[in-house]
Amino acid sequence: MSIWKYVTLALLLILTNTVVLSVFPFICRNYDGHIVCILSINRSAKNYWEYRASVSVDGVKNPKEVYNCRERVKVKQDKTVVSFRQNDPSELVCSLFNKS
Repeated sequence: MSIWKYVTLALLLILTNTVVLSVFPFICRNYDGHIVCILSINRSAKNYWEYRASVSVDGVKNPKEVYNCRERVKVKQDKTVVSFRQNDPSELVCSLFNKS
């Protein structure tokens, strides 16, 4: 086998692993009997206690929402404000980055 076959095989393995790893969610946890995955998350530059995150619960993807960890509320896409409930997946978003 020539060196080019080895190089091609190595590049193919690297490319395959890169594509496969990018498909997996950011982080998943078993939270209060449900599988909660944070699919994407961005911290607000202006308000460090706010996160824009897309979360899935038991495989059901929710749209991106704003999680205000200081006020313990989330703002849905239609601008409605909902308080965190006890054992809410919103608590997981805030607890991952709690610096206290």
